[in-house]
Amino acid sequence: MARINLLDTRTSNFGELIGNGKTYQVPIFQRDYSWGPENWEDLWQDIVSLYEGKSTSHYMGAIVLQNHSTTDKHFTVIDGQQRLATLSILGIAVIQKIKQLVAQGIDIDDNEKRQKILRRTYLSDEDPRSLKASSKLVLNENNNDFYQSYLINFKSPKNIRSLKKSDQLLWKTFQYFSEELDKLTDIATDGFKLAEFLTDTVARKLLFIQINVDDEINAYTVFETLNARGIELSTTDLLKNYLFSLFETSTDLEAAQRQWRRIVNTVPMPKFPDFLRYYLSLSNIRVRSGQLFKIVRKDVMDAEQAFRLLDELEAYSSLFIALGDANDDFWRDLPEAQPFIREINLFRVKQAYPTLFATYEHFESDNFIKTLELISVLSFRHSIVSGWNPNELEKLYNEVAMKVATARIKTPRQVFEVLKKVYVPDEKFQQDFALLTIPTKGQKKLVRYILQKLEEDAAQRSDEMDSFSIEHILPESPNEKWYQDFSDDQIDEWVYRLGNLTLLEARLNRQIGNEHYHDKLKVYQESVYALTQDIATPDWDTEAIAKRQRRLAKRATHIWRSSFAS
Repeated sequence: MARINLLDTRTSNFGELIGNGKTYQVPIFQRDYSWGPENWEDLWQDIVSLYEGKSTSHYMGAIVLQNHSTTDKHFTVIDGQQRLATLSILGIAVIQKIKQLVAQGIDIDDNEKRQKILRRTYLSDEDPRSLKASSKLVLNENNNDFYQSYLINFKSPKNIRSLKKSDQLLWKTFQYFSEELDKLTDIATDGFKLAEFLTDTVARKLLFIQINVDDEINAYTVFETLNARGIELSTTDLLKNYLFSLFETSTDLEAAQRQWRRIVNTVPMPKFPDFLRYYLSLSNIRVRSGQLFKIVRKDVMDAEQAFRLLDELEAYSSLFIALGDANDDFWRDLPEAQPFIREINLFRVKQAYPTLFATYEHFESDNFIKTLELISVLSFRHSIVSGWNPNELEKLYNEVAMKVATARIKTPRQVFEVLKKVYVPDEKFQQDFALLTIPTKGQKKLVRYILQKLEEDAAQRSDEMDSFSIEHILPESPNEKWYQDFSDDQIDEWVYRLGNLTLLEARLNRQIGNEHYHDKLKVYQESVYALTQDIATPDWDTEAIAKRQRRLAKRATHIWRSSFAS
């Protein structure tokens, strides 16, 4: 490995980073802004704790900078652009509040001075020669135009939905901090306190480990070394910078950068490590997240291999995204796949992605559909009903993917032969289904799916039934009459048993509310749903629920059965 020459490592607060005429450039190929609500909220809570005196400082982690001048004024941001951009936007939100005070006629002269000083300190300096403003932070090519044209200039975009997703996130970051500042009522209408909040809390108490590196060190080597020392850097950044380091000509590098942008514009950055893991599983068994970069580095060692990898990632990127969305345009020419894609997403079956990558690439369309159906049925039996650990499927799905990719598996039946060891047999599935409990409060979509499939089978139709309500025969909040048949413990145990659930029109559901079973029964006969009309037992108790669920279990056994099973 090349020797790493760290120019210096120091602790710096945000004010020291952004002050004294320093400027920061995010590389044009660096990832787009991707922080979301969870990141903003975590940061804001830390800042509020500092403001309220609950803590004296907060470390923001390492920021890695490459210096481009002898004056230590101009830097490329190797790692830390998300945090710098977010804090810059917080500064914009504070300054905007002070500008609003001026517009409202509050302490006009002092607030005018404050907002000008704060803007010059945290956002942009004026060149003493040209008198033109120079932004302290320049984002990547996808985000910089919006940052400079709108945020820095305190302008609101006219049509939020027309913005690219990362620009929408930039704007939502600004809105979030603006709203949170309003909640700090002791400072929201006081320019002095707003300025103090930015300069004394945000700028002085947020600390970074600042690492400056020599110009000659390429980004890949820096990332690899820092990662080995325990500084958290993303696999995506490691991969990207390593691949770019393999290209010796500017023409090849620019072509690779364009291709990389196409890939990450398709696959969002938070999903990229999973995408890479599923792709690598086409040729490696049980790929772990921590192994991704090592595997790529071992297999890709020159520009030709790097281009080949980029080509294949780009080819699979659209399929990866489409597997997570049944309504994606990708399925326009293969609509038969959509119901199974919905089911696989409902069951959260990510382990099957390598198999789906391989079978989509190597099978005819009808055999790919059959594979989708097999995986859906197997997943429902294995993970949803019988509750087996889905992680044990990963090795088998990787095995299938590798065998499909090398033509050792050519048909869906051969896929089943590998997977049948985790295919739950009918007898076991029926027993488990007869005891299935699913809380509707957290898994309503899954309950609706199961009831709809049961109803379609009972009524021998496959109509869209989006309008039905889930009826708890024994209600979630039963009235006093129900306690004649159920104790508190029995209510907790049986209310979410599948045998206690049925489909009902919304108007009828509102009509019967939490009434007793005898009052509900006549309304059930008015329903158009076959499963509901079939409820006719004289009383509703634990035995009635169990008996109905055993009948549903028999029906479920042939609904969710693979045609390849004996």
